[in-house]
Amino acid sequence: MTDETVNVRYMVDDVDAAVSFYTTHLGFTLMSNSAPAFADVIRGRLRLLLSGPTSSAGRAMPDGREPGPGGWNRIHLIVDDIAAEAQRLRAAGLPFRNDIITGPGGSQVLFEDPSGNPIELFQPRAPQPPV
Repeated sequence: MTDETVNVRYMVDDVDAAVSFYTTHLGFTLMSNSAPAFADVIRGRLRLLLSGPTSSAGRAMPDGREPGPGGWNRIHLIVDDIAAEAQRLRAAGLPFRNDIITGPGGSQVLFEDPSGNPIELFQPRAPQPPV
């Protein structure tokens, strides 16, 4: 395995709104934009493919199911200060699914892009000194 780009596809309702969201709030850079069907943005090695309803990825499955945004699978962005990041994004009016929760590995919070796709901010737990 090499240090390749990781590609994740999100179905979105509005490609231009999604591009604006990811580039404005989360530090992604636009790679290409063929709105209203498709655009892709990149941050580090993560390439996010934003597929609108008119893209090939938006076509109905043989059983009639149609791909759509939302769900619970999500991109996971590691941050140094989750409280500050959540405060910054809430101040920008972004919709959150929950408040920050803390578990054995660290803290996380979920918010949504303009189509309702979840994004997780995660702050790893600080290493514990040896006993």
